[in-house]
Amino acid sequence: MSVSRTTAAVPALAAPPVRADAVVAVLATVGTSMSLMQTLIIPLIPKLPALVHTSASNAFWAITATLVAGAVANPVFGRLGDLFGKRRMMLVAVSTQLVGSVVGALATSIVPLVAGRALQGIGIAVIPLGVSIMRDLLPAERLVSAMAVMSSSLGVGGALGLPIAAIIAEKADWHVLFWISAAVGLVLVVLIARVIPESPVRATGGFDVPGAILLSVGLLGLMLAISKGTDWGWGSALTLGLLGGGVLVLLLWGVFELRADGPLIDLRTMSRRQVVVTNVASIALGFSMYAQSLVIPQLLQLPKATGYGLGQSLLATGLWMGPAGLAMMAVSPLAGRLISARGPKTALIGGAAVVAAGYLLTLGLSGSPAGVLGFCIVISAGVGLSYAAMPTLIMRAVPVEEGASAIGLNTLMRAIGTSTASAVLGSVISSMTVSLGPVRVPSHSGLQTSFLIGAGTAVLSCLIACALPRHRPAAAPATPSPATPSQGAPSLAVPSPAAPSPAAEAELEAERLSAALAVAGD
Repeated sequence: MSVSRTTAAVPALAAPPVRADAVVAVLATVGTSMSLMQTLIIPLIPKLPALVHTSASNAFWAITATLVAGAVANPVFGRLGDLFGKRRMMLVAVSTQLVGSVVGALATSIVPLVAGRALQGIGIAVIPLGVSIMRDLLPAERLVSAMAVMSSSLGVGGALGLPIAAIIAEKADWHVLFWISAAVGLVLVVLIARVIPESPVRATGGFDVPGAILLSVGLLGLMLAISKGTDWGWGSALTLGLLGGGVLVLLLWGVFELRADGPLIDLRTMSRRQVVVTNVASIALGFSMYAQSLVIPQLLQLPKATGYGLGQSLLATGLWMGPAGLAMMAVSPLAGRLISARGPKTALIGGAAVVAAGYLLTLGLSGSPAGVLGFCIVISAGVGLSYAAMPTLIMRAVPVEEGASAIGLNTLMRAIGTSTASAVLGSVISSMTVSLGPVRVPSHSGLQTSFLIGAGTAVLSCLIACALPRHRPAAAPATPSPATPSQGAPSLAVPSPAAPSPAAEAELEAERLSAALAVAGD
């Protein structure tokens, strides 16, 4: 049975003074920096077997470990943040990334490198924690645009990571990548400690250790099967065993969570229509987003002798793709305005449609680097618009004290989408090849098929988003609790003996926040 929670589980805490601009700037920087770690090592993959004396298959564990660790960390850190403080857990996540960077910087073989990359992956948990901190502390008129910027940082960091890492890897020893990451982590720890106040909002109950273990084991099996299925063979006993075992453990986890008094994730809340539809749309959009990162570098770097490759160096490839990350960053504040004016459902549908249009542009613009730059910017702008809408959709549907857990789950759904894209498109490209001298390279039809799959999953995300309920701003309560100037956010409702039940209070608080979000742009 699910435990009842209230937004005033720790009534002794008062909301600290908030410097809104500084908070948004620091949180966006933290989110972008941590998401950058997801693509940090991609430029090194072709050289990594020689650098750390391992096989090409083992080298890919340096990417897989980060994806799996991030997938597990998002919901776990989200719940820990709701219970023990989001700022505190953000510091833990960034500090873990810092340690992982140092381990990677000292690595000379594949095992410590993979261990360091796994620790780096935990840093991605800062994004749901940051979105939830914004909800708890910022004034209503800043919420939508700030959450849009923070959520989009997941895509911005991934897009900027490739060119930055390519430049460093080409000009310096590969260990420098990790030393720079460690230095960035240290700076971020200081910034968080000095600028970000702790949220006064807490959930009640304890941490669900059995639930966390079951979820971690289930996700580990599922993500490993998806990430390594192409290498191991989709029909192999190992792949099928991990896939089936992961699904079975996740089903057992779901049954356990529904019966637990203090669940890791309140599945009853997460089963609300708006949350479910947003999360399913996130999987499809995460797939579509990653198709760009996987296919376009190959198009740019394939030799011109193929007749369709553009013959660019690794450094040039990164530079041609870099502006796409800047486009995603630029569209975030515009997305906030659209969300305030037309609602997050419109922004999500519109963003997915723009992504689909960008992939269709590949049919006519893939013959030159400038054309690639053009459709990359369109795709990235659509991703930024869609990603910006997701936290508002989630936050409007869940109680305030479950915010970090809910956003953590949504971030996990995006990660499942990107991992699935890697597996599916990797299989498509590897099965559609042509001979170029003694080697086989992706064929033109294979690249075009991958682009069309990216367009199709974006259209699917758009159609799924159409099933979102139409938002109607909740009426303000008869005796509202206005925010005080020092708090900078709607005050928390504290139930009294004569007040409604705690569950009703949680629903009322969610309605109040929904109303504040709805009128923020009026």
